Amino acid sequence: MFNLIRRDVILQKRQLLIFIPFIFFFIIMGAQPALIFLVASIFIPFNTYAYDEKAETNILLNSLPYTRREIIASRYLGALLYMILSIGIASLALLAFNKPFSITDIAIGSGLFLLFAAFTFPLFHLFKSGYITTVVLISFLLLTYLSGPIVSFINENLTVITDFIFSLSTQLLYMGAAAVILTFYAVSWGVTTVIYQRKAF
Repeated sequence: MFNLIRRDVILQKRQLLIFIPFIFFFIIMGAQPALIFLVASIFIPFNTYAYDEKAETNILLNSLPYTRREIIASRYLGALLYMILSIGIASLALLAFNKPFSITDIAIGSGLFLLFAAFTFPLFHLFKSGYITTVVLISFLLLTYLSGPIVSFINENLTVITDFIFSLSTQLLYMGAAAVILTFYAVSWGVTTVIYQRKAF
């Protein structure tokens, strides 16, 4: 399974050359640290899916001595590993530009990435190849653009929910959010495994 995770980096050697300039661009443009961590985390896993979709790699993977369960596990474990590495590199880049950030920024960025991955990873195996990468990228851009108005709407119209959230201690809030996000990720992992096992290549 480790070799499947390592394959993603080997296949994307050229793409990785633009990874750091990509992060620098967002820093120079003054993006929020949480958004920078989110974008950095998305880079490798979603490039891998886009490459596999274009090259129809799943046909090759299924001819190798790996079970379909192991192939999906490598995607989800690899996404966690690349998220950690990407956040580390993004943190160093922010420090190099003297841009302040906090643990909260890292928590928000990684949490949003895990949620986005949980909702989109199954789609790569559910829908026809050639379209899903475009749909996912457009969805990401729309969610990024609309996140501000959505939060404002919730604050103004769903005061019962926001009052309850603000009544919680910071530690309890973080633990609750982490539990919900990890649950979504685990459920997504299971759903994707079922979809992939039933798919014909």
